[in-house]
Amino acid sequence: MINLSTEANRCLKCKNARCQIHCPIRTPIPEIIHLFQEGQIHEAGELLFNNNPLSAICAIVCPHEHQCKGACIKGIKGEPVAFHTIEEFISKRYLEELTITRAPKNGFKIAIVGSGPAGLTIAITLAQKGYDITLFEMRDRIGGVLTYGIPEFRLPRTLIEQLEQKLLQLGVKIKHNTLVGPIITLDKLLFDGYNAIFIGTGVWNPKTLGIKGETLGNALYAIDYLKNPSTYHLGEKVCVIGAGNVAMDAARSAKYYGASEVTICYRRGEETMTATQAEITHTKQDGVHFNFYKTPLEITDKGIILADTREVLQEDGSFVLEQILHSEKLFTCDTIIIAISQVPQTNIVSTSSSLQTRYGLLVTDEVGHTTKEGVFACGDVVSGAKTVIDAVVAAKRVAHAIDCYCQKQSTP
Repeated sequence: MINLSTEANRCLKCKNARCQIHCPIRTPIPEIIHLFQEGQIHEAGELLFNNNPLSAICAIVCPHEHQCKGACIKGIKGEPVAFHTIEEFISKRYLEELTITRAPKNGFKIAIVGSGPAGLTIAITLAQKGYDITLFEMRDRIGGVLTYGIPEFRLPRTLIEQLEQKLLQLGVKIKHNTLVGPIITLDKLLFDGYNAIFIGTGVWNPKTLGIKGETLGNALYAIDYLKNPSTYHLGEKVCVIGAGNVAMDAARSAKYYGASEVTICYRRGEETMTATQAEITHTKQDGVHFNFYKTPLEITDKGIILADTREVLQEDGSFVLEQILHSEKLFTCDTIIIAISQVPQTNIVSTSSSLQTRYGLLVTDEVGHTTKEGVFACGDVVSGAKTVIDAVVAAKRVAHAIDCYCQKQSTP
């Protein structure tokens, strides 16, 4: 357990703080540390929340080793300052104590489709400016990937519930179990008087392996499994295909919910895995095994057929992956979980011909305006699967663009 006071005292409060520069949302880290040391916890929490409404969540799920912690100058010759632990403490307390005063309505109505990180950020930001916000969520709980993609043992659901309370305090109307697309179209929303629409529906369709056997009863996609892992009966032995944080979450969840043996299989080596080192370490600590240089060929009722791979040096100095001939072997297991990325659903695009897409992702300009007038988007539905903080940063920019767009319209 890290002593927060000791950790704060280790901070040098650099004038040109590398930690702040490498934070995607430019959290004023030295200032936060100073306020914490002075006992001004509420003021520090307010500063964090105003800069990043999802600060309490980002403090837990951000890839800190590539951002603030990884850039800390103390880490050059020793252990970097773990600012995220201080941020988590401050932000959690602030959320618990915060009661937001509802702003006077400015007369503009905004529809927000999807309540993931981007949708939540825009809802809070614009509601604080007096916009009349309606949040459309296709499931029975808000949060998107925060609720249905990250295990609860890693991200407490109480944080999302507290954010929901703040939204309600701001007067945001939340329509649960409401799918926008087939029946409620974008044109219908505009016809009903919304001045602008934001789409933040994420990426909820799994990317497939493209091999035989993916529809068998023992094969699952991680994006589906993680929505409610407690409802699945995986058996004793589980194989997870993938190398990102989603694969780590799926493997850890399988162990958490009772599988006795879980193995992650990846076609390359550990050094090329896209998961953060922290998540890989936690996954190993949970007893998950790793099987590198294995590529999937076919899923059967008895498990998955894997082949050995190797890196082959090319004349230009690059490496290509090569499958080793006659190395196919059945990896016996009860369940295979496929975790190799996600792509967007088409509920909205299929009913709105004026929305342009590229590789299934919505096309926008630099401020998030789509090819349909008055419709904005950002987050994974535009960029593909990225981090929570990436979505928050983009959402702040788009919230400003929506504000400017509405204010240029005639008085509502």
